[in-house]
Amino acid sequence: MIRVLSLTALILAAAAMSAPAQQRAATTNTNTNTAAAAAAVDDALFAGAAATAGLAEVTISQLGLQRATNSELKQFSQKMIDEHSQMNQQLAALAAKKGIALPRAVDVKSQFCAQSLAGLSGEKFDHCYAKAQLTAHMEAVATFEAEAERGQDPDVKALASQALPKIKEHLRMIKPIAMRYEKEKEKDQSSRASSSSR
Repeated sequence: MIRVLSLTALILAAAAMSAPAQQRAATTNTNTNTAAAAAAVDDALFAGAAATAGLAEVTISQLGLQRATNSELKQFSQKMIDEHSQMNQQLAALAAKKGIALPRAVDVKSQFCAQSLAGLSGEKFDHCYAKAQLTAHMEAVATFEAEAERGQDPDVKALASQALPKIKEHLRMIKPIAMRYEKEKEKDQSSRASSSSR
């Protein structure tokens, strides 16, 4: 009888000790599955974001082509219109094939940006336009990288991977122009500050 009780106590103790280990293993599996799910990006959301950004890029670049006084910015604007229009068409064709509905108009943020730029002229326009293009392309690189690395649909992922080098090239083109305007602005502000303190 004592042996039976001792054996029962041993089995219960072993079960009690293995329960936390089983819970830890279950938690680890759940965490791994959650991490994998968190790492993935939604292909339809990417397509919508890319379409909105692409439409905005063409709209803002058309303003750049019309209003920029800097010849580098005019050339950049034409390149953006040509290349983003082509990327927009490729995305639209793939989305139609996949049954993904894309936005047909720019979002409110982009409308506001275009409206703000439309109210400027001369060097002020050039500076703000270059800055807007820099910001837009930094966001686009992050968006396309996320899809290229963590997208689920192989076709959408491939489209993002294919477009990414062009978008990175656009960012490399606009960055030095935007930085130059930023330095000029800082220089003007510091010279105005020193002249007003005299």
